[in-house]
Amino acid sequence: MTWSEVPVDTGPAAGAVLLSGIPGSGKSTVAAALADRFAASAHIEVDALQKLIVKGGRWPSPERDEEADRQIFLRARNACLLADSFVSAGFLPVIDDVVVRRAHLGFYRRQVAVGPLHFVALTPGAAKAAERNLARDKTLTTDWSFLDEAMRDELADEGIWIDNAELTVEETVDAVLAATGLTER
Repeated sequence: MTWSEVPVDTGPAAGAVLLSGIPGSGKSTVAAALADRFAASAHIEVDALQKLIVKGGRWPSPERDEEADRQIFLRARNACLLADSFVSAGFLPVIDDVVVRRAHLGFYRRQVAVGPLHFVALTPGAAKAAERNLARDKTLTTDWSFLDEAMRDELADEGIWIDNAELTVEETVDAVLAATGLTER
């Protein structure tokens, strides 16, 4: 067998999805299910990008931590670089990240260069998110419920908001598709 270089970029995908919500809102589960609906897609878990840092990584914290804040933007930048690469190669990327501040969303919007970025916030409410957090394998050591109010205060007029408190994963994916106008292939 001989190997030759082949073009990576084939034709752009229809854009990218930034799926947000507080921990327990269903971001990762819905992002994976949404990506699965497309013939060519990628699920970019921003937490997985954070885990790539071997030494010196700082996870977000409720306390003021400039280095952790810098790394929030570093991982967002890396997610955008990946998203742009996937879009150019014809794959619809679905990024899942906790985005609750206008500056963070603005950063994503400036960094994604290829195609439209569809911002979708999953908003089951703090109580439902806490209930889901208790039922999953991933144990959180910090109560992030205060982010629900912060996200609603800062981003209420941005993107698409889906209350998925009583929706199944598939119903939530259907709602994302209907609201964004993206079509499965």
